[in-house]
Amino acid sequence: MIRIGVDIGGTFTDFCGWREGSGTEVISLKVPSTPPAFEEGFRQGFELLLERLGPQDGEPAVVMHGTTVSTNAVIERKGPKVAFIVTKGYRDLLELQRMGVRNPLNIFETRTKPLVERAMVFEVDERLLHGGTVRTPIRQEAIQELVKQAKDAGANGYAVALLHSYANPAHERAVEEAIRTVVGADAEVSLSSEIWPRVGEYERAIVSVLNAFVRKRMNEYIGAVERYVESRLPGSQLFVTRSNGGAMAAAEARRFPVHTLLSGPASGVTAVQYLARAAGERNILTMDMGGTSTDISLLRDGQAMTSNAAEVGDFPVVMPVTGIEAIGAGGGSIAMIDDGVLRIGPQSAGSYPGPACFSRGGTAPTLTDAYLLAGYLPEALLGGKMGLDRTASERAMAPVASGLKADVFGAADMCVAVASSNMVAGVLPYLARQGVDPEDLTLLVYGGGGGIHGPLLAAELGINRVLVPTSPSTFCAFGGLVSELSHDVMETVHGQRVDGTALSEKYKALRQEAGEWLSRQAPPERLVSTGFECWAEMRYTGQSFQVDVRLPDSAVESADLSAMHAIFHKEHERIYNHCDPEAPVEFVDLRVRIRGAMSIPEPAAPSSSAVGDAFKGSRSMRFQGEIFPEAPVFERSRLTHSDEVPGPAVIEQFDATLVVPPGFVARVGAYGTILMTRS
Repeated sequence: MIRIGVDIGGTFTDFCGWREGSGTEVISLKVPSTPPAFEEGFRQGFELLLERLGPQDGEPAVVMHGTTVSTNAVIERKGPKVAFIVTKGYRDLLELQRMGVRNPLNIFETRTKPLVERAMVFEVDERLLHGGTVRTPIRQEAIQELVKQAKDAGANGYAVALLHSYANPAHERAVEEAIRTVVGADAEVSLSSEIWPRVGEYERAIVSVLNAFVRKRMNEYIGAVERYVESRLPGSQLFVTRSNGGAMAAAEARRFPVHTLLSGPASGVTAVQYLARAAGERNILTMDMGGTSTDISLLRDGQAMTSNAAEVGDFPVVMPVTGIEAIGAGGGSIAMIDDGVLRIGPQSAGSYPGPACFSRGGTAPTLTDAYLLAGYLPEALLGGKMGLDRTASERAMAPVASGLKADVFGAADMCVAVASSNMVAGVLPYLARQGVDPEDLTLLVYGGGGGIHGPLLAAELGINRVLVPTSPSTFCAFGGLVSELSHDVMETVHGQRVDGTALSEKYKALRQEAGEWLSRQAPPERLVSTGFECWAEMRYTGQSFQVDVRLPDSAVESADLSAMHAIFHKEHERIYNHCDPEAPVEFVDLRVRIRGAMSIPEPAAPSSSAVGDAFKGSRSMRFQGEIFPEAPVFERSRLTHSDEVPGPAVIEQFDATLVVPPGFVARVGAYGTILMTRS
């Protein structure tokens, strides 16, 4: 069997391929992305990968695909006209949101503009009480009349979020039945009770609206990719990576694309977990630096942090996702002088025209241009296939240099310093919220710019260890390659009195529901293992927020309520530095995550071959105003385990550049990684 991981970014589309039984060899490559027709770049790279993999006739294949199609649709607000159906009296739900604004100190602050205009919001005369009992019955004739109005108004998708549907989905299902009766069986309908049935009418509404908004585009895109993959590899199966770090079948992704909104970054964290287990690293800060942004995440005791409050564009996504936070600029972020102050971003040159040095028509100075002028980047990328125009970077940086009263090389150094400061300002509060000391962490860097700026960030933060995987620029694609099938099912118990026995029974039912989901994703013979995790959102009675807690299987199976409470107290103590074991505790939501694993490559054993002669030459580099005219440059593939590379230096490879800052020493680590330690 062949496994293929794909990750589409704004600048490059990355691929990783592996054949079961071939040992540890993973083939990686990248091709330029082709926005807005991303499927074209997918085909180009896929053909190149197949040439190297050489699939045999009838050989089964699994393709794990991470995509930003749904995310871009939300950010760019490019979607079909959606009708939003709500309970009577709640027409302004999307406008009111959660009453507050992002920045209450800004008198000009405005609320986020909804994806659905008010004229496309339709009220249904129905009402459920919070426990799910019916107060006002729903009438099919009335719903069908509303659906006809929505259809006549041009609706191409339907989002439904009725009050208290988390407790009883019957009324939302009745609305779906009416829509399919009036519009047709193939109508695009998104029910909040089906996607994520939890307390919080605005949050459920947003989830259903987002799903309806991106569903048509994702349906078209995934359908095209699926047909192409099937034509090239008959009998293959396409999966799409999802925001919780796992994956799901393409059919499921076409139906519930809201689960793919953070699929690319989450795949990177999945790859980090894989490498961390192999290398014995337990506490890791991840740094994924791409063309437009830099994302961080945290692994504690080898487990990725999860979040129930992510954001995509201007909208909250209150679902369990891998905890990822955007902290700053990417390689395409534009440098500018604003009222005499040097700023990096938030404007980005994107992939087209991109940085000036890419020679695609870009004229604005970007962070990538600064890297080139500071001596971090070579004259060409991708093994010489993609040349970089230093003259274009100098020309673009000249206005910034003039404003700073410096030459273009000094201005580039200042741009890097400001970008580092922006990142530090994002990372330190993030670590403080998690109760983590930077000195206790290893920074694992990946993405196109991670190997360049990650070590610089570590030097600023006081992190003493930096780990670079073998192919950092295709690491998210590798994350897809090693992803498991994963899904969360949940039940709200808010306001209910539940004892240990009741909780155990509810978790048993949730496990059964999760198992049914997994059986729809892939044939059982493709799975090598299955596992469950039991989670609960818990709080002290009266609190207005809750803590997400992983419950021990033994406590759930034995209905040991006191053991569950003890885990909550411990987690509350870790996060907030206090707990009250005598205070009453209540459960808000129960959740089960299922994991179905397929065959994946074993970590590559450390290489013992001594190629030697890794030195390639030298070039001038700048670090925080200091010039190093003869900084050495090394070829990564020729470094041996006995080699030490003290900074400042550069280590180059086909798809990435690694910067070793002054004060750090780089060595070849376990499984072909590069480990930089503060000397």
